[in-house]
Amino acid sequence: MMRALRPRVADGLGAAAPFVFALAIGAVVLFAAGFEPLSVYRLMIEEGFGGERRIAATLTASTPLLLTGLAAAIAFRSGVFNVGAEGCFYLGGLTAAVIGFSAPSWPSALVLGAGLGAAALIGGLWLLGPGLLRARLGVDEVVTTLMLNFIAVGITSWLVNGPLLARGSANSATPAIALNATLPRLLPPTTLHLGFAISLALVIAYGVWGRFTVGGFRSRLVGTNPRFARAVGIEPERVLVATMVVSGAVGGLAGAIHALGLVHRFVGGFSPGYGFTGIAIALLARNSALGVIVASILFGALSSAGASIQLFSNVPIEIVQILQGAVMVFATAKLGRLWRRAG
Repeated sequence: MMRALRPRVADGLGAAAPFVFALAIGAVVLFAAGFEPLSVYRLMIEEGFGGERRIAATLTASTPLLLTGLAAAIAFRSGVFNVGAEGCFYLGGLTAAVIGFSAPSWPSALVLGAGLGAAALIGGLWLLGPGLLRARLGVDEVVTTLMLNFIAVGITSWLVNGPLLARGSANSATPAIALNATLPRLLPPTTLHLGFAISLALVIAYGVWGRFTVGGFRSRLVGTNPRFARAVGIEPERVLVATMVVSGAVGGLAGAIHALGLVHRFVGGFSPGYGFTGIAIALLARNSALGVIVASILFGALSSAGASIQLFSNVPIEIVQILQGAVMVFATAKLGRLWRRAG
């Protein structure tokens, strides 16, 4: 009984350990800067989860992270280290915004479906090339997807500062989307919108797919042992390409939901690094659906609370960035294995 539970306990410790170490580092920084760490952390908890509006703000901040974390987890499960969700996020957001302001007379269901669907399609096609290059020629997907991020940001930046720039706008922004293209609010007047429910449903569907379907089993087998997978009749190359396309589609969908649900247009600097934060979330979650949900909400709470505490204290926003960075660093260490080996 204890032996059966031990791996799960180790996985739980491995997921929690990065946050514990990050809080310890943050406490040292806060103390050195003249702040009382426990008081600051208590304030952050209150601002992240203290009441309906604050919880809604946290869930809103976690919405894009649910999907970028899912995009990374889908790829990692199959043994593919995709770092291209950031580029897909930009392209998906721009695609959805263009459809959103171009079709003001369409029925809401049609324009929302078109915006979300087109964004997912663009994201999937964007990562088809890296998938084929890895499967056919063995080109490292980390390099190709990382470089494509710069290309995607460059393309969207040129478009939003050129042909798609809103008239009379001094900033890099497209026209605002029409009212019919706005994702409905779940808890008005808070910013929590339907995109959170969509994102949560997709993560849950991923969990069911991974645990109970043949496709999920094949994906995990390819990621764990591609040689054995080939020996039992599974083509790792086909799984790899399909995985990369699906991962890109989820990344594009994340950008569309962010544009249609919260920003209501596409702007320069559309993402503060959601795609890269999604990598840390997938690593923390060990590619599990429940882990993605929990890690996304924790990162969302850090982001939401960090923006709020500046209104009530003089704690610098850089403290929150230090915490997020420390979690990302320790997430790659897979600290749960240390506990497992020690036993």
